[in-house]
Amino acid sequence: MATSCVHMMGSLALSISCLIIINTIAAADEQRRLLQAETVFDITKYGAKGDGTTDDAMSLIQAWRAGCESTGGGGDFGPAREILDGGSSPKERCKATPPMIIDIQSTLLENPNPSAYSNEKWILIEHADNLKITGGGTLNTQGANAWKFAKEEARMPVSFTFQSSQNGDISNLNLVDAMGFHSKLIDSSNIKVTKMTITAPDESPNTDGIHLSNATNVEITDSVIGTGDDCISIGTCSKNILVKNVKCGPGHGLAVGSFGKHPYELSVGNITFCSCTLTGTTNGARIKSYHKSLVMTATNIVFEDLTLDSVKNPIIIDQHYFSKMVAEQSNVKISDVHFRRIKGTTTSEIPIMFNCSTTNPCENTELADIDLKPVGGCQDRLICLSERHRNQAFRHCHPSSSHLLGFLLTSKRME
Repeated sequence: MATSCVHMMGSLALSISCLIIINTIAAADEQRRLLQAETVFDITKYGAKGDGTTDDAMSLIQAWRAGCESTGGGGDFGPAREILDGGSSPKERCKATPPMIIDIQSTLLENPNPSAYSNEKWILIEHADNLKITGGGTLNTQGANAWKFAKEEARMPVSFTFQSSQNGDISNLNLVDAMGFHSKLIDSSNIKVTKMTITAPDESPNTDGIHLSNATNVEITDSVIGTGDDCISIGTCSKNILVKNVKCGPGHGLAVGSFGKHPYELSVGNITFCSCTLTGTTNGARIKSYHKSLVMTATNIVFEDLTLDSVKNPIIIDQHYFSKMVAEQSNVKISDVHFRRIKGTTTSEIPIMFNCSTTNPCENTELADIDLKPVGGCQDRLICLSERHRNQAFRHCHPSSSHLLGFLLTSKRME
């Protein structure tokens, strides 16, 4: 794993199978039309059966190679069929003139056996600059039978990984029932992700929707995500991130972190979540870190204009994440965090909790225009407590070295 935010240039690697279209543009209906000077590389022309049982991995690889060696543009993923993926990972430098377009119009089915993926990845696109991935198709991991094997020390394959690339555009795809994470953006910059639909039941373990690691200048917008873990999680060395107009639920909410588990982690900053809706999630806006972490910072983080419906923990900073057995406090310094204009309903009696490190307390944390009401209740609710701030209402908060900081906000009585 990289230890710095350094972009890597060069080859492209795919660990997929079946149906992928390279450098293509699809029409709105079933008729495909090509833009002038584009070339289509249809994997059905390279032997793909598309019957949902035949492993079409090599057809995909052959189409990709043909596209990468072409000086023209364009590539296409064939008619709307189900393609079974068996897994393969060629690496070679792509010579095609950018922009490249992968147009996924069909349903890709992953081999449901998790042991088939030695690198813990199903689709891996790597070292591919100026690439557009779109098409309205579906990546179906068929992960339900693998969830019982999911453990912290035995991670399940990630459905879609976009790695070591820049100037990418990912849009209009459906990701369904991942074995592990649905998607990861790693070691990449200047990436736009929009109009994604990611779906898995709330009991599916470790099925984060979109996870960022060593990512810079990323926009995630206009998407619907419901999983068994974080809808979106922002990991190590990620900076200048915008998440806007995302509908989240079920799942564990919108997360910065967790941090402090791995020795290669670096600071994060300039992260904004805005105009998002969370429904039935276990958390809303959350920042989390482990005990005994490396020294790093998480700063300039904004959660604003969020609408919550029946969310258990609407606002939470947890620097004791899964760390009961570790005495040493978190060394992640959290500062300049802003929770603004967050409204809706909660199922918790303590909807706001700042549980910060005792040795590295949170600093410059703002709560502004928070309006949270209990689900089906008429009583006022106390939102987290500390002896220092008990029985006071706060618009702005600048925490001190208190271990557990809290605020008293009252929700309006419901008629």
